[in-house]
Amino acid sequence: MPKAQETILEIDLKALKHNFEYLKSQTKPGTKLLAVVKAFAYGSDANEIANYLQELGVDYFAVAYIHEGIALRQAGITKPILVLHPQAVNFKLLIDHCLEPSIYSTKILNEFIEIATKEKQTHYPVHIKFNTGLNRLGFAENNVDYLISKLKETTSIKVASIFSHLAASEDLTEKAFTLNQIQSFKNISEDFIPMLGYKPILHICNTSGILNYPEAHFDMIRTGIGLYGFGNSEKENKHFKPIATLKTIISQIHTIEKGQSIGYNRAYKSDAQMKTATLPIGHADGIGRQYGKGKGFVTIHGQRAPIIGNVCMDMIMVNITNIDCKEGDEVIVFGPDSTAEQLAEQVHTISYELITAISQRVKRVFLK
Repeated sequence: MPKAQETILEIDLKALKHNFEYLKSQTKPGTKLLAVVKAFAYGSDANEIANYLQELGVDYFAVAYIHEGIALRQAGITKPILVLHPQAVNFKLLIDHCLEPSIYSTKILNEFIEIATKEKQTHYPVHIKFNTGLNRLGFAENNVDYLISKLKETTSIKVASIFSHLAASEDLTEKAFTLNQIQSFKNISEDFIPMLGYKPILHICNTSGILNYPEAHFDMIRTGIGLYGFGNSEKENKHFKPIATLKTIISQIHTIEKGQSIGYNRAYKSDAQMKTATLPIGHADGIGRQYGKGKGFVTIHGQRAPIIGNVCMDMIMVNITNIDCKEGDEVIVFGPDSTAEQLAEQVHTISYELITAISQRVKRVFLK
């Protein structure tokens, strides 16, 4: 593949296909797969990713907010799109673009029924979210009777699915908690469906849930981070291929004498002669200041070069004293070999935060 000549995020669609097919292989025939493409498809490119997944036969998409779903519709996505955290102010736009809301509270339920009725909708698909332990969004188990009574009062909406979200499916020391969540969801479903009078789709599993709790796949699985190449453990990661490689180049090389400082606030002072490389990427591109002062690193010709001094808005400086390189050479910030997860661990965060932070000003290049 060609070497980078500027800062780019290279996205490998073959790796995406591999991850999609692996996740599908872990389910029983007929189990639907919902692809989570919120936050620009976890920092990559939602339109390209969603269109490719649509070609591969994904059943559903999910985004966080309504404007993300509208962008997908405008990009040619025709599959159903679940909006996980819709805001009532945008409900008419949601209906105009055939998006499907998560209904997670009494307020949201009543406001959506009101707008759906006003817009003369019949059996508009909605998804009822239950809180089984994450304590973030969702109805409680004792809200079932109230929900049924509200649903029986209107023909403007119809339940497409009921779902919940696992809080710690990647942590097997919390297995008892997760199994309790799954049992709670089963109990809710067994109460809800007979009173509803028809069977909606049931789903609770995220990526780690898919792999660790196959008995809880129900009718559909939801996957976000797995599609983009990460599990949530070393065991899971072996099955995935990271789809994104963040590349940049060396803009300039400096020889720094003993006692000289580097960067803003003189955050690094050399205790011996050294060589540094300045790279055209900084905190405005998603490499936060927490990666500076020797905590983060990049890879040049297979060798790690620590980030020194403070990360600037548009640049970082790295120590190349023991690396044979020149101006214009390619630099890997993260990729399949030196992963976003490994870099994120240096500052005690997770791959999700790093990859979703990559700025939209970074050029996306797709390998097809």
